[in-house]
Amino acid sequence: MLLTTTNTLEGHPIEQYIGIVTGETIIGANIFKDFMASITDMVGGRSSTYEKVLKKAKDNALKEMSEKAQALGANAIIGIDLDYENIGKAGSMLMVVATGTAVYAAGVNDLV
Repeated sequence: MLLTTTNTLEGHPIEQYIGIVTGETIIGANIFKDFMASITDMVGGRSSTYEKVLKKAKDNALKEMSEKAQALGANAIIGIDLDYENIGKAGSMLMVVATGTAVYAAGVNDLV
């Protein structure tokens, strides 16, 4: 499945616009991760713990969206947008939503 944030696929004409597809992930950060992140906040630097959580949530949302598109007969998703939101009590959960347009484009199957 070819994924892109652009609205076109250079060199691959879109033959069919199938429709909007989404993938949603809600993931929690546990107390240990919160504790480690607070230490990072105090001493400065990047929080690799939260970065891993963000990456996992993003990857899961994109995978779910790709599976939905493939089930509809698409071979690419264009115009992808990722939205991140804290939800739950005290923002303890992270929600990632991936949205895009499932399409069938000429020659894409040769690439993937």
